[in-house]
Amino acid sequence: MHHTRTPHLHKRQVLLAILAMLATSVATPSLAADKVKVGVFPSSSALPYFVALERGYFKEVDIETEAVTFNAHPLTVQAIVTGDIDVASNLVTLEGANINQRRPNTLTFISLNGQNSQYITEQFVVRIGSTAQSLKDLKGAKIMSAPGPANLAAAKAVLKSAGLEEGKDYTIQEQQMGVHIGAMQANTFDAAYTLEPLASMMIRQGAARRLEAGVISTHLLGRKEALAFAAGGALSNKFMTERPQVAARFASAWAKAVNDVARDAKVRELLPKYMNTSADIAPTVPLAKLVLVKDLTAQDMSDFQKFVDIGIQQGVIKGAVDVKTLIKAY
Repeated sequence: MHHTRTPHLHKRQVLLAILAMLATSVATPSLAADKVKVGVFPSSSALPYFVALERGYFKEVDIETEAVTFNAHPLTVQAIVTGDIDVASNLVTLEGANINQRRPNTLTFISLNGQNSQYITEQFVVRIGSTAQSLKDLKGAKIMSAPGPANLAAAKAVLKSAGLEEGKDYTIQEQQMGVHIGAMQANTFDAAYTLEPLASMMIRQGAARRLEAGVISTHLLGRKEALAFAAGGALSNKFMTERPQVAARFASAWAKAVNDVARDAKVRELLPKYMNTSADIAPTVPLAKLVLVKDLTAQDMSDFQKFVDIGIQQGVIKGAVDVKTLIKAY
């Protein structure tokens, strides 16, 4: 009798074990992905965020992101201070340096966006019909600037290096990025200090002509090949302190996306989807040279410090800042 009942008991035990496992799996819900709020400024330097999103890099590290669009960098800084966002996809470094000088340990950059005449981001464009051939020819011009104190200060400093004084030789007014193309089409301004991809879009649409790109490196850093680290990806220190493991996982996904932007031309395919860039110009839109903090060279650090020091001279930053305190390598 013992031998004839054993198979039946064995099957019953296996069935009970399976039912117990099923009950356990139903009773224990899967852990939700960690949520991270990301502030996004609408320029091509926001690409790492969209690359990581589209290619599943955040999902791979169990992070669910929420994008919050800001049309001016001071608003991004304010959102970091209030804790409304955890990350800035592409924050102007002078804005970051300024808030850290005023409120130490507010934010930290984990990647920097280098720009010059090869890796084009900032530039001066002029309306169609303008006879200007160089910056000094903007004497008498009505100029608009990308928004925020840092962009405005950079534009003024570049014009000053060309011998032009605000108020005497030109007027300048900051405008939200969304109105730049329309304002140039309407000839509301004679020239603009603007950013990619909008610059390429307005040039392609016949609303403007590029006068000079990479002006920060050439006119402020003094070397055409120098990288002006004018923006970068930043984490709030609150996020890094309170959720260090999540911040580290975010940084790992971010690093993969930064490397993709640097090496994979296909990332430009995301510009039409997220930047309203026409598909025909997306393949040729210039991109900044994105560099992870761990890959910064001694020359990069020197150029970054010089750029921040110019921001101090311009009054964008209220006191001395050592750029080593602004960055963290993951």
